[in-house]
Amino acid sequence: MMEKTIDARGVYYRLLNDRIQEAVKDGATKIILTGVNGQRYIGTRVDRPVEIEIEGVPGNDLGAYMNGSTIIVRDNGQDAIGNTMNSGKIVIHGHAGDVLGYAMRGGKLFIRGDVGYRVGIHMKEYGANIPILVIGGSAGSFLGEYMAGGILVILGLNRKPGEPVAGDYLGTGMHGGVIYLRGNVDEAGLGKEVAVFELDAADEERLEKLLCEYCRDMDIDYEEVREEKFVKLVPVSRRPYGNLYTHA
Repeated sequence: MMEKTIDARGVYYRLLNDRIQEAVKDGATKIILTGVNGQRYIGTRVDRPVEIEIEGVPGNDLGAYMNGSTIIVRDNGQDAIGNTMNSGKIVIHGHAGDVLGYAMRGGKLFIRGDVGYRVGIHMKEYGANIPILVIGGSAGSFLGEYMAGGILVILGLNRKPGEPVAGDYLGTGMHGGVIYLRGNVDEAGLGKEVAVFELDAADEERLEKLLCEYCRDMDIDYEEVREEKFVKLVPVSRRPYGNLYTHA
């Protein structure tokens, strides 16, 4: 493995991304970025499987349109992480912002802490390309809005008694994919397009595999995560707003 360290302190985001590209062209397979402070679009132009480890807080659109790389952030993340991501993996060891995983088409996005609003919206899948988003904390409103495919898991770890795992309008407009939730769900906060169901054997097998990987990456006790029951949200309509666009 060829490793390259880049000091990002005070470096404009375009110049930083140019330096990342140069390191990849020179054969680096692991890039360590130190002193990162809000630089955007890190990892967006990398077109081969490279590991990028970030010390500091990256800016918006981390890993946007990413194809096969791995990004590990030892701190918090901002908004639009994994925007239209195709493949690869992003691991955030802190909290993250809004609109994560927007229109994800593949790959994995793991968040240890809480996330903001409209996370996982417009996620979609095609064939074997199934996007996966796992949230260790809680989420704001409109989680999984207009979700068309993929897997979204929210654990709600460390939330206070009585606090919801997600905000209002959960799954609004959802017409594909599945959302797994740990703990109780207040159905009054759900979008009208989804319903709560018990897990079947296929769900249990899929969830076990995902959670084992997530807990290993985050150094979390898997058995503790599984102490609470999981349920799933799936859409009950394939065309939730079809009547709005159809002549009566």
